[in-house]
Amino acid sequence: MQRAPATIDLLVFPRWLVPMAPAGLVLEDHALAVDGGRIVDMLPADFARQSYSASDIVELPEHAVMPGLVNIHAHSAMTLLRGIADDLPLMDWLHNHIWPAESANVNRVFCEDGVRLAAAEMIRGGTTCVNDMYFFPEATAKVANESGLRATVGLVMFDFPTVWGSGPDDYIHKGLQLRDELRGNTRVRTAFAPHAPYTVSDAPLARIRALADELSIPIHMHVHETAAEVESGLQTHGKRPWARLRDLGMVGEDFIAVHMTQLTDEEIAEAAALGVHVAHCPESNLKLASGFAPIAKLRAAGVNVAIGTDGAASNNDLDLFGELRNAALLAKCVAGDPSAIPAQDALHMATLAGARALGLDGEIGSLEKGKQADFIAVDLSAPNTQPIYDVISQLAYAVHAAQVSDVFVAGRVLLRNKQLQTIDEPATLAKAREWRDAIRRQKP
Repeated sequence: MQRAPATIDLLVFPRWLVPMAPAGLVLEDHALAVDGGRIVDMLPADFARQSYSASDIVELPEHAVMPGLVNIHAHSAMTLLRGIADDLPLMDWLHNHIWPAESANVNRVFCEDGVRLAAAEMIRGGTTCVNDMYFFPEATAKVANESGLRATVGLVMFDFPTVWGSGPDDYIHKGLQLRDELRGNTRVRTAFAPHAPYTVSDAPLARIRALADELSIPIHMHVHETAAEVESGLQTHGKRPWARLRDLGMVGEDFIAVHMTQLTDEEIAEAAALGVHVAHCPESNLKLASGFAPIAKLRAAGVNVAIGTDGAASNNDLDLFGELRNAALLAKCVAGDPSAIPAQDALHMATLAGARALGLDGEIGSLEKGKQADFIAVDLSAPNTQPIYDVISQLAYAVHAAQVSDVFVAGRVLLRNKQLQTIDEPATLAKAREWRDAIRRQKP
């Protein structure tokens, strides 16, 4: 006697399933079965129709379904400063343009509006998880909760006062308060986010390390972004910033080092031995002429490298498909080897590697039974992705962010047939224009 189909929440029927684990696997004419926010099965489409009865059925005949992208480093609210100070060196850009603009404008409302604009852009581009670092992280957490994004929000730290805090003690107090408020939240988590070696001194860093060990939350920090930063560290502390952080006990398996463009072979070996994760932001590094992170060398040494966009004020978009493509192409050029970072590895850096850096690879980053149902559908019928010989190659090298048609996080639909489901896009864009007009009025 034939068993009745099991009742579940969602059945997805794409042309291709790209689970990312095992590496290189592409399943044709298979279905993804989701219930209770988790993946319960991946099986041939015909068998899925016999085995399951779903409340929601999504047919995607020209699409590839893959894990949602993980943006390992972003300053999301900075979307409202997109294009405000282009074509400048990092320190000029930061000290003379960005920091003054932030001092004049950034508050909780600014951050909520900016993060909402960023969330709309990221969801439309297939990002389902973001590791953020910016002021008013409570605003980022609020928008992530409302929009359905998965997020790790950075508890920022500086030695000096900013719009969010008066000094190290205040930053830590506010950060721990937010962490307590988010306790039990399965989508929105926290990480310590000391800004950089040149903005945070030894004593606050030591306190962050002790708290990270006690609370088991990661640390997220800009490190070796430019040659000037390294030279300044040598002059101020008598050692390179990496060596200073190492000697303070900061770097380890819970440490995400952002940028890392200036590295010796010895530092690469130490990063691998210590289990440090690297957040690679190639487009921001290129635009600010910060340098070239030695990605092929880092990965060959065993370092986990993930992909981030940085902020929209220095990128100028949050398109992770474009970022992973440029990461692969740049790595080939830097290594002098066209086989460095093949397509599969580029996709891995934007999915599983990011999940691993955040300690979430048991939950997201690949399509596997029992994992959270964080996945996206990419329409490959467009001229720029035809003809198709290799789906993985097309996803890494040819896809545009606008080809993302559907986005799910924990089984909840955030984008359906290219329409945002959890964000009021017209209202969000109207707020962005209001901020533009207000900031324009301040310019001399």
